[in-house]
Amino acid sequence: MRTVPIQLPETVFSALRKNPEEFIQEMRIAAAVKWYELGDISQAKAA
Repeated sequence: MRTVPIQLPETVFSALRKNPEEFIQEMRIAAAVKWYELGDISQAKAA
């Protein structure tokens, strides 16, 4: 698996009321849903 580092201000987590681990999990799900919506990946890969 490849790691992609991104820099975010600490205020992102407090604004969303999420800790970094929750934020990362939600970002993974959001990316999979979006790629599936665009037809870039299959439903199986998105799951």
